[in-house]
Amino acid sequence: MSETKTSQPSIVIHGQMTIEEILSLFPHKAQKLSYEITNAGLHCVGCHAATWETLEAGMLGHGKTKEEMERLIARLNALLQEPTPEPTGITITSRAAQKFMSILAEEGKAGWGLRFADGMAGCSGFEYVLDYSEKASENDVLFESEGIQIHVDKSCAQRLLGSEIDYIDGLHNSGFKISNPKAKSSCGCGSSHGY
Repeated sequence: MSETKTSQPSIVIHGQMTIEEILSLFPHKAQKLSYEITNAGLHCVGCHAATWETLEAGMLGHGKTKEEMERLIARLNALLQEPTPEPTGITITSRAAQKFMSILAEEGKAGWGLRFADGMAGCSGFEYVLDYSEKASENDVLFESEGIQIHVDKSCAQRLLGSEIDYIDGLHNSGFKISNPKAKSSCGCGSSHGY
């Protein structure tokens, strides 16, 4: 049985906060918060504008309405209220699992697993790697989620525990996205991270 930490933050996200301030105040939720902000149309997470531009100025400056801004702020504050479970496994969302299975079918690799790793790369130190995996090796730790076997080499399993693999399909930003509670920093482009 895994314990769940409940976090009741005393600070509430509001429109006059900068993106940098939001992400630095809540590092344990920074990746999920940045995904929400990016999906709302603000792609300046990690760039210089995130340090001085408020969330409100960013939303309105990108042609968003006050209602859209208020919905984003409500989603961000709801994320803060979600309990943070102790990381015990690696999961894939149903949306990502469906996408991965359709890719496997197109490639003639039905029944294969997903290889999940990270390696030294990018300006923040590490980069996630997703690949096909016909079968697990003796150096792998196996996880199962949404009917998919996830193969992770023992050398990086500890760093990846608690990760969630999702798939985002958007106009400007499509692909598999990793949310890892152990990642403490990420680069402006979002392609690398540090621990």
